[in-house]
Amino acid sequence: MDTTTAICKAVLFDFDGVIVDTEGQYSRFWNRVGADYLGDPAFGDCVKGQTLVYLFDKFFPDSDTQRRLTDELNRFEQQMTYDYVPGVLDFLEDLRCHDVRTAIVTSSNARKMAAVYRQRPEIPTLFDRILTAEMFRHSKPDPDCYLLGMRLFGVDASSTCIFEDSFNGLKAGMASDATVIGLATTNSREAIAPLCHHVLDDFCHFTYADMNAILTH
Repeated sequence: MDTTTAICKAVLFDFDGVIVDTEGQYSRFWNRVGADYLGDPAFGDCVKGQTLVYLFDKFFPDSDTQRRLTDELNRFEQQMTYDYVPGVLDFLEDLRCHDVRTAIVTSSNARKMAAVYRQRPEIPTLFDRILTAEMFRHSKPDPDCYLLGMRLFGVDASSTCIFEDSFNGLKAGMASDATVIGLATTNSREAIAPLCHHVLDDFCHFTYADMNAILTH
């Protein structure tokens, strides 16, 4: 591909920590679960970006424990706040003005996203597609979810940008061969820089033109 003429046709966004600032809330929840069930108070910091199915299969195989944690998580998500990452709404509008296809690609399941929509009913109107954990087979850091997004939009990696914040998500993005832009909303710039092509603190003053400049480097 001649990168000097590359144009971004599709943008795939993780949700928590990229569209909304929720990762700190999830860390507290899963760190408490890790401390209570596994003796690991840093558990939540290590499993960001994983699906609930993966967490249950790997760490909580007991069905009674799974039911108890599902109930706890559902109650927690009903009470969470879903504040937008600064600048993201303006950036999404800029992408729409340039006919760029957009999708949320999240490890969250449909039930969690339903709780989000109750607080933020406009979210489904901001994106062309919303892909949840039920729609792909493998959890991040496997690139399965992002490859699915590209297939649905009929684009290849050379014309796709991915925005991620977690280590597992960034690895998934890089494994898809798309251009990956990391958000330092959850981890430090220094920590995520080796796992992406560019780092942002947030979306303030970031534009479609800026993104294409990164794509062509």
